[in-house]
Amino acid sequence: MSATEVLEGLRAAKVIAVVRADDCQEAIDITEAFVGGGLTAIELTFTTPGVDAAITEVRRRLGSKLLLGAGTITTPEQARAAAQAGADFLVCPHLDERLFSGMLATGLLAVPGVMTPSEVAAASRTGAIVVKLFPASTVGVGHLKALFGPFPGLQVIPTGGISPATAREWLSAGAVAVGLGGELLPKALREARAWEQISANASQLLAGIRAKQA
Repeated sequence: MSATEVLEGLRAAKVIAVVRADDCQEAIDITEAFVGGGLTAIELTFTTPGVDAAITEVRRRLGSKLLLGAGTITTPEQARAAAQAGADFLVCPHLDERLFSGMLATGLLAVPGVMTPSEVAAASRTGAIVVKLFPASTVGVGHLKALFGPFPGLQVIPTGGISPATAREWLSAGAVAVGLGGELLPKALREARAWEQISANASQLLAGIRAKQA
């Protein structure tokens, strides 16, 4: 898929589950639990040891059932490794022109992290078609709405501190999708390997979003 097609897929997915795991196998298990609950976009982060192997295995098991991203990318080498492993999109937590150029060079959808209007402008200038507002919860929905004033048509994926209870508000404010991490995957459930409950939490989140939009 082209970068534009992946972006439209993320818009349809509404939620990107950000998975930070202790190892490759846990990342795979969590991903399968989320997909079992109906989520169709997952971001596996480079804070997970062996994440490139996890991306490869998830792609082998689930194929085109989901949009698979690689997050917390901090070097061009990680961007290349993620692309080779089978990722559909790449996400970094900050804006660095050298890093972002390396992400764009893969041909995949590249999503840089931004906070300020200056960073939004710099990201657009360097070729970003969508940005990640991070950490979103520290500035709130009002910040997102204010950015749309000077940047009409801006496409944003707020991430960081967003909970199932607040996800709908961000989407209603104009977000392309929202990224949820620890708020969707409590540590206690991870430690208990409570995959069925994790799947149920994902299903409840999607049901709540759809009910609000209906």
